[in-house]
Amino acid sequence: MTEYANPGVLVDTDWVEQHLDDAAVRLIEVDEDTSAYDKGHIRGAVSWNWSTDLHTRVGRDYLDQDGFSQLLSGAGVEPDTTVVLYGGNNNWFAAYAYWLLKLRGFDSVKLLNGGRKKWELESRELVTDVPTHGSTGYRIDGAERPQLRALRDDVLEKVGTGIGLVDVRSLEEFRGEKLAPDHLPQEQSQVPGHIAGAANIPWVKAANDDGTFKTADELKALYEAEGITPDREVIAYCRIGERSSHTWFALQELLGYPNVKNYDGSWTEYGSLVGVPVELG
Repeated sequence: MTEYANPGVLVDTDWVEQHLDDAAVRLIEVDEDTSAYDKGHIRGAVSWNWSTDLHTRVGRDYLDQDGFSQLLSGAGVEPDTTVVLYGGNNNWFAAYAYWLLKLRGFDSVKLLNGGRKKWELESRELVTDVPTHGSTGYRIDGAERPQLRALRDDVLEKVGTGIGLVDVRSLEEFRGEKLAPDHLPQEQSQVPGHIAGAANIPWVKAANDDGTFKTADELKALYEAEGITPDREVIAYCRIGERSSHTWFALQELLGYPNVKNYDGSWTEYGSLVGVPVELG
């Protein structure tokens, strides 16, 4: 069996439980709905709301490097801290935060494989106590990585050029039958469909029933069967960028593809542009 290209980017539930009292490990739960955190979370975990904590207050963009430095500082992160992210929906928004931290030059970050789902399936301890941390003054000192992000013009320039476009939404969204998952009615595009030439490889196919990632061999077979190979530039997208972050993680971090971008504008942006190549069915 082939190993992941970067196995160190994941930790399992046993590892987390063994490090609950490790001052050099900071657990952060990331979700779009933090009510689950309020009802119970892994002991010592800090909560980040993807919308209010990771985004700028005005306009559609993310915190810059200074903003993420302040966010990490407020979570008690210091230069020797390892950040472990987890969340619901098989780590949708945890993978989103992981991608953003990498984009902003922060490297000491891992995902809890299986996220909240696996932790709960194993009936491990959840608490309601909310930890508090004084600001550490931590500053990200790594270089930013704009090459991990695809913006609108990047996508428009490459449609039809043979790039590996991966639409990770459900088949119903890809075919244009739905604009969003049933439980997420907000943030919709103007029209249904998908980017012309995109392959539909739903993000969920990369996960096992317990929320963990499939093996390297299974992931390799999944993507290569649809022509998404490591010799191509790959751009992943979904509706708002969170599910495609999960796929970006599988391709870039676990399989070691050298040139993978997340198009976080995704279908809410592309599906509202005028005159761009769109396909249905």
